[in-house]
Amino acid sequence: MKFYLLSLILFISSCYRAERNCSDFKTGSFQSTITIDGKVYISSFSRTEDLQIETFEGKTDSSSVRWINDCEVIFKTINPKRMADKKDIHLKILSTTDSTYIFEYNYVGESTKQKGLAIKTN
Repeated sequence: MKFYLLSLILFISSCYRAERNCSDFKTGSFQSTITIDGKVYISSFSRTEDLQIETFEGKTDSSSVRWINDCEVIFKTINPKRMADKKDIHLKILSTTDSTYIFEYNYVGESTKQKGLAIKTN
C-alpha cells in the first residue's frame, strides 16, 4: 500500500514540473506582455549575450545583461534618466515552450513581483 501511495504521489508531482529550456531564450528578438492592475503592456526587445535593447510605449532603452544562471538574469539600464531606471531588474524564467517563456521580475531588493509572457519573434 505504501509503495502504491508513494508511486501515485511521484506520478502526480511529475505532471506539474515546469519544463525550462532557458538557454534557448538568452539571445534573439522578443515581444513581451504583462498585465498590471488590469492594463496590458506590450514591449519589444532584442537581446545579445550582454545587451538588451527594448522599445516600450515609443521609447527605447538599453540595458546591460548579466546572467546569474541559465534561467535568471539581471538588467542594468545603461543611461538611466529617472531614479526608477537606476534600479536593477531581476528576471526569472519560470517555464518555456518552443517559442515562449513565462517570467517573473522585480526590482532588485524589492519583494513585489510581476509576471509576464515573452514570445520569441526570430
